[in-house]
Amino acid sequence: MEFVYALLVLVLAVFIAAFILLVVGTIYFDLSNSEIPLGVDQPVKLRIIHSILIGTAVLGKILENLGLCSQLGFTRYMRRGKKLGEDPKLFIKDLQFGKVPVRIYQPRAPSAGRRRGVIYFHGGGWMFGSINSYEPICRYIARESESVVVSVEYRLAPEHTYPAQYEDCLTATTHFMKTAEDYGVDPACIIISGDSAGGNLAAAVCQTLVDRPDLPKVHAQVLIYPCLQAIDFNLPSYQQNCGVPILFRERTAFYVLQYLKGDASFLEDVLEGSHMPVDVKLKFRKWLSADNIPKEFKVRGYKPKVPIECSNEVYEAVKKICEPVFSPLLTEDAVVHQLPESFILTCEYDVLRDDALLYKKRLEDGGVPVTWYHIENGFHGIISLFDNGRLSFPAGKKGLDNIVNFLRGL
Repeated sequence: MEFVYALLVLVLAVFIAAFILLVVGTIYFDLSNSEIPLGVDQPVKLRIIHSILIGTAVLGKILENLGLCSQLGFTRYMRRGKKLGEDPKLFIKDLQFGKVPVRIYQPRAPSAGRRRGVIYFHGGGWMFGSINSYEPICRYIARESESVVVSVEYRLAPEHTYPAQYEDCLTATTHFMKTAEDYGVDPACIIISGDSAGGNLAAAVCQTLVDRPDLPKVHAQVLIYPCLQAIDFNLPSYQQNCGVPILFRERTAFYVLQYLKGDASFLEDVLEGSHMPVDVKLKFRKWLSADNIPKEFKVRGYKPKVPIECSNEVYEAVKKICEPVFSPLLTEDAVVHQLPESFILTCEYDVLRDDALLYKKRLEDGGVPVTWYHIENGFHGIISLFDNGRLSFPAGKKGLDNIVNFLRGL
């Protein structure tokens, strides 16, 4: 009996020591690898959230090395969220649009006419996220804007690479547009929306649908800190916010490559800008130049990077990055002129800030009405933390309320 007791004490001690080591290592990694500027909203909360994300990834790697599960699978499990209980103001149902799983949120209150419909594509670097993890956001939008919201469960990388995610989103959107009246939605009042990687998919789907005369015109698009190009990872926002949680510059390029081809080879080439020939960069310069970004967004520092040559091997492996479906910022002017009224949300301390600013300029130059909301103390992902218990961010809630107000005004 004494032996068993001693063994249990030893196991417990090892577990506690391992836990302490994990916590200390996570905190050390966060402090040594991340940079949280003074202007960020509630920096202590952000550091705690980032440390939790790092700890999850580290624990996942340990479990993977032990042969218990994959790091990716464990991380997805920890971030999966859960389907919430009944909502007194909403009817909520899981459906299939084509072969794509969706969750639809319909206000219970009677309506004098057909409602607006909002398609939502979740973020997560094309690798993470689900309709469960985005349940709070979609419920809030449906309740507060009195809209029917459709959240799309598209396939994820690296198991499914480009253009699988886009194809799922396009399939779900076209199905909803054709059947909108079945859900009490006005087919002429459908809004396509998404955040981060989902913002990329929303912009791509919206562009595709301008050439679909068999469908109603998209009424509006809502792009929340979207990733819109993978040509230049050295724009001012990438340089200024390269180490700001929760999306680092290097991690952005990693996600892009996982989406493109399911692995992160050529990561350094992409970060350095040597994945694209100089002539290709010059071709897109009129839309990608930092000269198109307002001066106030360069005051925190910006050093233009001299274009460098790339090898044919690298370019051949990643050239699909130049396709507008992958990088919506690179679409032709003829498409931009036909895009619907747009809402764009940006955050000051976000590597993707300038993607959205450049797209905003293209839309405005093309005569598209744009409502822009900039969270001056915000960081990437802040909208998802609008209602996160003690780790909530009021600036995220304010940003989401601005989205709701835009929708209600349509």
